Order: sequence, then C-alpha cells, then structure tokens
Amino acid sequence: MDKNAIIARLKEGKNAKIKVAIVDVDGILRGKFMHRDKFISAIESGFGFCSVVFGWDMADGAYDNNIVLTGWHTGYGDLEATIDLDTYRNIPWEEDTPFFLADFGGGPNPPLEICPRSLLKQTIKQAKDLGYAPMFSQEFEWFNFRETPSTLQDKNFQNLQPLTPGMFGYSLLRMSENSDYFQDLFELLESFKIPLEGLHTETGPGVTEAAIQFSDILESADRAALFKSAVKEIAGKHGIIASFMAKQTSALPGCSGHIHQSLWNDSKKINLFYDADSKDRMSGLMKSYIAGQLHCLPEILPLLAPTINSYKRLVEGAWAPTTLTWGHDNRTTALRILTTGKKSTRIEHRVVGSDVNPYLAMTACLASGLYGIKHNLKLEVPPTMGNGYKDLNNGVLPANLMEASNRMKNSKIARELFGPAFVDHFTKTREWEWTRFAAEVTDWETKRYFEII
Repeated sequence: MDKNAIIARLKEGKNAKIKVAIVDVDGILRGKFMHRDKFISAIESGFGFCSVVFGWDMADGAYDNNIVLTGWHTGYGDLEATIDLDTYRNIPWEEDTPFFLADFGGGPNPPLEICPRSLLKQTIKQAKDLGYAPMFSQEFEWFNFRETPSTLQDKNFQNLQPLTPGMFGYSLLRMSENSDYFQDLFELLESFKIPLEGLHTETGPGVTEAAIQFSDILESADRAALFKSAVKEIAGKHGIIASFMAKQTSALPGCSGHIHQSLWNDSKKINLFYDADSKDRMSGLMKSYIAGQLHCLPEILPLLAPTINSYKRLVEGAWAPTTLTWGHDNRTTALRILTTGKKSTRIEHRVVGSDVNPYLAMTACLASGLYGIKHNLKLEVPPTMGNGYKDLNNGVLPANLMEASNRMKNSKIARELFGPAFVDHFTKTREWEWTRFAAEVTDWETKRYFEII
C-alpha cells in the first residue's frame, strides 16, 4: 500500500490510536500509542522519540560509562524518528490496532549510526550495490511457564511451573494438551504478518521452537523482532510467560535463534549460493561468504551472543557451537551448510541465541559474509566431519561477554563493518552489562561459600 492508501485506511478505520515502536540496542520494542491525527502528521514530518532508549539498559538503568550519544550530559533530548510505512500491520489480539515500526534516519535525516534497524539498512545497501539480494530467516526456541509477571516476582524467579513436564521434543501430545495456545500462536502470528514455516515442541519442559518463513533480510529482521514481542503478548493472554533467555538452567540445553541466509540475484530468482556443476554444489561466492563469516566471527561475537547468559549456552555438548567450524548438515559446527537444492541452499548460523537483537545479528551475518566476498577470501578451512567440539584447528569462540566485547572494541574488522561510532557505543553497553553482573552476589556463590568456606 502506498502512503495515501494507508492514510485513507487509517482515517476510515475504527481505531483512533496507532501503536508505534522502535527497537533498542538489546532488541526490545520501545513504543507508545499515538493519536491517529498525530500519527498522520508524523508520517510527513517525523516525530521526536526520547534518546533515553539508547541511554539505558534493558532494566532502564541509565548508563554512566561515558556513552557519547545521550546521557545526563545531553539532557536526554529527543531524536528524530521516521515511520516506515512498509511495516504496517494490525494487531489481531488487540482489536486490530494498527501497528508501525520506526527507526532513526530516513527522509532528510541521516541514519543514526547506533540505531540497529538503520545499521542493517546500511549493510543491505552495500549488498545491493554489489548486485545481491540477501534472503534470510530466523528460528527461535523458548521456554513457556504457567506464570505471570507478578508470580515471577513473588517466587523470585525460582521454582517456576513449566507449561509441560519432562523432555518431549516434537510431541503432538503436548501440543494437543495446549492446543488453544499453539493454535493462537500459529494463526495470530500469520494475521500479524509473521508467517511460520513450522511450530513444534522442543526437548525440555515447556520448550517450543518456531521457524519463521524466509523473506528479504529487512522484512525477516522485522518479523523476528516482532515475533519475540508478539509471542510474549499472545502467551500472556493464556496465562503463560514466554522466555527467550539463552540458557535457563545448566541442566538443559539452551535456546537458539539460528539465522538462515543466502544471497540471490537482484531479481530474487537465482540463488547465488548454489552451483549444480560443483562437486559440493557450493558456488565460489558461497565459499567466500563462509570464509568471511569464520574470519570475522571472533571479532563480532557480542552481536550474536549479547548477554552474560549467552555464553552459558555456548558450551560443549549442549547443541550450540564452541569452535570456528563449518560442515555439511552438521549440527555441532558454527556454520551448518545445506545444499539440498537450487532454492534451498543456504547457511545456518548456529552461534546465534534466542536472546539476540535480530537486526544486529542479521547485520553481523551479512556484513561478515560480504567481507569475505569483498576481500576475495578463500575457504581454506576444511569442513568438519563428525564432532565439531573437538575440531580446534581454526580456533574457538571467546569464552564470555567481557572477553568478546574487548575483542570487538579493539577490532579493526568490526570498525570497518559497522563504523567506529556504533562499535564504541555497543561495546560500552556490553561492558556495562558485565560490570552490573560482576557487582552482584549470585545464588551459586551463596550456596558454595555461605556455610563451608
């Protein structure tokens, strides 16, 4: 729909309010209701959004570690936001309230360097300038609990009741027992323009996995970011808390957010990763893309593993990679290569957890792959056969958020890919996360030291 058609539909609709949101550095939707008349005016001229959304952490704690863009030193003024009309959808579980995403930049305003959605758009432009159309999708695993925000607090996040008991992956029985919830997920997400390719239970009490249908990369990132928020809202209607924390407990596997990716020609008719004449059916372009991802991965890991908890998932034997490896249909490697046909040939990036900001994770995947193409990197690392955890020939991933952030902060590659302003801002937010954690006394410490030491 063009601008005039959208405005006409809004004026004719029953809703006098519009929901508008941006996505912050942590991938969290931050938004508000706008009156229809104000919104229509904002389509033309943009609107102010408080810069604090880039000046605080996910718990609304204001950064005090020299963040440049905003802070007490700037007075937390407004940033100019631009509504993206292509993101128009209606929220079916909220009486079809109109919904739009906005970002910072566009129109007469230059892109804000630290805005995740704007950063992705800049990387997409680089791909298009090279004649490539990136086609991506993301899949998520998450835990479901029969809890509410209030009971979480009352229980201090302990002894929570999972939606289903035991380990029962791909269980039709468990889906049938909770059919109202699963049917709402599938159907309401479809109505919200987040079509699912599949939905099933995963191994672990109350664990679900969903694969979102693939599309061009920006639409895929929008779908992924909105998916997480939408699932939480739909779950809430059923008295369920949905959690995308990467590692709920050391006793169970973590929750992934794998990203599937391929490059197509500009008409989106030819998958440039597929080569029928090659023995492994991988094009030279695909091999350079893989080489770029492996080369850059240790330098940009915080974009794919952004929290303290992310690194508890990236451990040996827990269905998440720990080494700089690739392999054909190998789920123990960082990059799983699928060459099953000219339409389906793709790379599955398995480092990515469910706790990521999809815009930043997809930017990291695309930018690092393009790095390999631009620098004509050769895929000299052989494919891993068998257990990727034991293949240390190309190195291992950084072990924790602080190590990964320090590496990214000092990385020439990261600054080339994302610009110094973004790298400085983002790594400071990760350092902030680390210092907040380091200051806390954990349950593990209390149990280990309280009585015995």
